[in-house]
Amino acid sequence: MKAFSYERARTPAEAATAAARTPGARFIAGGTNLLDLMKLEIETPTHLVDVNGLGLDRIEPTDAGGLRIGALVRNTDLAADRRVRRDYAVLSRALLAGASGQLRNKATTAGNLLQRTRCPYFYDTAQACNKRLPGSGCAALEGVSRQLGVVGTSDACIATHPSDMAVAMRVLDASVDTVKPDGSTRSIALDRFYRPPGTTPHLETVLERGELITSVTLPEPVGGRQVYRKVRDRASYAFALVSVAAIVQRDGSGRVALGGVAPMPWRDDAADAELPRGSQAVAGRLFADARATDHNAFKLPLAERSIAAVLVDAGVRA
Repeated sequence: MKAFSYERARTPAEAATAAARTPGARFIAGGTNLLDLMKLEIETPTHLVDVNGLGLDRIEPTDAGGLRIGALVRNTDLAADRRVRRDYAVLSRALLAGASGQLRNKATTAGNLLQRTRCPYFYDTAQACNKRLPGSGCAALEGVSRQLGVVGTSDACIATHPSDMAVAMRVLDASVDTVKPDGSTRSIALDRFYRPPGTTPHLETVLERGELITSVTLPEPVGGRQVYRKVRDRASYAFALVSVAAIVQRDGSGRVALGGVAPMPWRDDAADAELPRGSQAVAGRLFADARATDHNAFKLPLAERSIAAVLVDAGVRA
C-alpha cells in the first residue's frame, strides 16, 4: 500500500472542499471496497477524507411521503429498518442477498452505490484494463468472460456493476443527493447517475471532483409485490450472475431491473410496459441490444427464466 495523508471532515461541505483541494483524494467511510483496492495498488489515493463523523447516518421521512437514507447508513441498519421492510421490501431483500453479515455491518449506502467492478481483469494488474488504466485495452474481451456484461457494454469494457442494493434502488426510482465543494447541492436520478462505459470506462458516475453523496431519496411507496431474486454460483458471499428486482401490481403491471448483466443496474421503461405480457417479452426488450460472448451468452436465457420465476413469486403468470 502506498503512503497517503488522512483527515477527518466535520461537515459535508468541508469534506467536499478537502477532496477537491487535493488531487487524487478519496472519501472513506466503511472502506470495505476501497481498502482492498488500495492494498492491491489498484486505487492509490494520495489523501483520504474520513466522512464517518458527518452525521449522515439517519433514515428520515420526506415531505413527499418517501424516505431519505443518509449516505452513512450501514447496510445492516437499512435492511432492518421497519419502514424499509414494510414499504420498500425489495431493497431490504437485495441488501440481505449481498456480501456477508460482517461486511453489511460496515458498508454504507453511498459506498455500496460507488463500489467498483469485481471483474477479474480489473483486479489483476498484469492484465490490460481500460477501467484501471485508461487506454491499456480490455483483456476480458478475449478472456474468460463468464461473470461479465452482456448488455450496455462497449468495445472498451464489458465489466458489470456488483451492487445488489443499486438494482433495488433503480427499480424504486431512487435519486442521489450530493453536495459540491462550492456548497451547492443537487439531486441525481439513479438512472442518470452511472455513466455507460463508451471509450472512458474509468469514468463510472456523473459525480464531479470533490462531490460528496449525502443521502439517497426514495419516492413515495408504490405498493405491489416486491421481489428480489439473485442467481449466483454459491448460496452466499457471491456476486450475481443475474439478479432481478421487481415490483408487480395486481394487474400484472410493474417494474423490473436487472443486476449482473451490465455496467449499471439495467432497466428499460419499454420492458416495464411489457410486464403484463410475460417474461419473454420483458427479456426481449431488456436485451434488444445484447452483446454476449461465448462464455456469458447463458445469461440471456438465465435472465428470462429468472424474470419468469419472479413473476410466479409475485403471483402472476410467467
